[in-house]
Amino acid sequence: MEEVQPKVLLVEDEANLGLILKDYLQAKGYDTTLATDGQQGFDAFTKQKYDICLIDIMLPVKDGYTLAKEIRQSDQYVPIIFLTAKSLPDDKIEGFKAGADDYLTKPFNMEELIMRIKAVLKRTSVVAGSVDQEGNFVIGKYHFDSTKQILKMDGTEKKLTSKESDLLRLLALNLNKTLDRNFALKSIWHDDSYFNARSMDVYITKLRKYLSDDKEIEILNVHGKGFKLLVNSN
Repeated sequence: MEEVQPKVLLVEDEANLGLILKDYLQAKGYDTTLATDGQQGFDAFTKQKYDICLIDIMLPVKDGYTLAKEIRQSDQYVPIIFLTAKSLPDDKIEGFKAGADDYLTKPFNMEELIMRIKAVLKRTSVVAGSVDQEGNFVIGKYHFDSTKQILKMDGTEKKLTSKESDLLRLLALNLNKTLDRNFALKSIWHDDSYFNARSMDVYITKLRKYLSDDKEIEILNVHGKGFKLLVNSN
């Protein structure tokens, strides 16, 4: 069986360095997507699942700190490594506050980068718990394959639409935590208009119905904030 290549999101605005890093990572067996500003990075992140994000801090349009915080709102588990020339202690503290798992100061050795990636992937894979590297979630008595968009329970399965699957994935990634309403709208619908907000409410109702056979599962409305996928463990 062919080995699955880990997916890397690389966000680097220095053109030459970005291409060199992408080529090197590809050669080392990492399926790498390169974005050249913070907004491109976020747009790429919302389109597919990544195993790790490598983010420069001094980015145009949207800086790396902001990008990391937005990624963390969407996915509390995906590893983030900052690659940056900012080396002061306060810069590193700010990076970790933004959600980084590691911090590599430029210029750096390429082999060290690979070792950092491997170490962070190994460390964070233990923490994730409810989701594996293929995007399979355990939600109460349900198993949710976000790649194939299939929700299973006791031998029965439901094929979800793309938006149903994307919304359930965001809820599952923030299990027992509040998913910000506007963030979900911008991530899935790419616009937080009134029409799209009403559409999302319809999808929430559908997901409640799909998950209704497990009485320990609830999708709560958090007034003024968003939604919470809650699994009661008694």
